[in-house]
Amino acid sequence: MGNQVERLSHLTYAEVPTADPHGLDREDGPRIGVSYIFSGGEDADEPEESGAHDGTQPDPDAEEEQPKAGEEVECAVYRLDECLYDKSRKSASLELYSPENLLNKCRPGDLVEFVASEQYPHWAVYVGDFQVVHLHRAEVKSSFLTDASRGRRCRVVNDLYKFKARSPDAVVRSAVEQVGLKDRQLTWRNSESFAAWCRFGRREFKMGGELRIGRQPYTLHVLLGGKHSHALEFQSLEDVIMEKRRGEQLGRTALLRELASHLSSVHDTRTEDGAR
Repeated sequence: MGNQVERLSHLTYAEVPTADPHGLDREDGPRIGVSYIFSGGEDADEPEESGAHDGTQPDPDAEEEQPKAGEEVECAVYRLDECLYDKSRKSASLELYSPENLLNKCRPGDLVEFVASEQYPHWAVYVGDFQVVHLHRAEVKSSFLTDASRGRRCRVVNDLYKFKARSPDAVVRSAVEQVGLKDRQLTWRNSESFAAWCRFGRREFKMGGELRIGRQPYTLHVLLGGKHSHALEFQSLEDVIMEKRRGEQLGRTALLRELASHLSSVHDTRTEDGAR
């Protein structure tokens, strides 16, 4: 499997099987378009969503399953030759804390990421007084950090994106001013894009923030270990974030398995076409 991934380590966005490249993460609200890259499942991010399938209401105090060691997807995002995002053990602290312990480390304006196995990461802006502002189920809300965590472990992720941050006061003000926005008022597809926009103020984090003119200047590199990586090209940062989160929800083992399976099928198809 690993050799297959390494041999075919670069695909354009058009070569990847996509259903719906413009959909919302289910954590933040209803889908408005298509599902992302390897299959159609942007479901079951939040406990509320998973409970909806069987008619039961999940326990808000239930402890979520924590990510298994080695299962976090390490990746990097580039725009041409400029690194915009780097999540790897070599470049960032990936240690997770309980919400109570993280409160001792948070400062107003910090970005917080909540993580649990087989869920999309949930991002929030810490605004002080034990509170965060976050995009949750198609609404920007203010919550206590411990409530927003819903049993997940968490960490401060200020340094994953390499953009210049705004001042803490500006970050907090941007977040608080959006509280109450919902549904069609929203201009972000997921909690990560919202939180990153608050901190960095970049239009690239908003829906339609960049023109799609056919070029694919963004590259998502999934790190496989050693010097090997798998690369996908995209037209916008918004698209990259959606696919990155898709991989994070799957977990490293499942993502690499799907990559290997897909790359093998692409190779077989091209071999058959060449033999005709």
